[in-house]
Amino acid sequence: MDEELRSLTERLRQESGASDAYVHLVATDDLSELADVLTAPGQPLWARELAAFRLGLAGDRRAFEALVLLLNHRDPQRCASAAYALARLGDPRTARAAAALATNELRVAYALHPVRLLAELRAPESVPALITTLARRLRPHDPHRRVALACVEALGTLGDRRAAPVLNEALAHPALAEAAVHALARIPKQR
Repeated sequence: MDEELRSLTERLRQESGASDAYVHLVATDDLSELADVLTAPGQPLWARELAAFRLGLAGDRRAFEALVLLLNHRDPQRCASAAYALARLGDPRTARAAAALATNELRVAYALHPVRLLAELRAPESVPALITTLARRLRPHDPHRRVALACVEALGTLGDRRAAPVLNEALAHPALAEAAVHALARIPKQR
């Protein structure tokens, strides 16, 4: 069993009280049944999360909307699970959705996992969204240093020259300086 799936099922087993419905959703191989959980009224959050995650791993795009909602959830574990499933879903809308979530100033407290997902996706939307998000985090007294650090690391992973100016600005921030040095070292020099 996939480690992320094992972790998710253990967490949701506890959340569901190991109910019969939980046991059934873990065991079923019927993707249509899982998709029905996403649209049926009155389903608990754990059931929707489990169904969306399993559909995402199966590459079933019916999970997309539910996974994007979970990617922006206040619970970091739900965000991490959604990001993992979205990275494997293969839906072309994923990068655009992650970029929108990462750059949404009203939800910046929940942007950590969308930022990390952008690095993993390596999509055309990734670098511009990460630059925008990091530039906003470089303001004095910004409380979202974890998001800023994730942006610096993601830009280093992507190694795109367009990130050099904002990474140079990040050097002036003690909490980001070391990561910015490493990120800048990964950007190819212009010839």
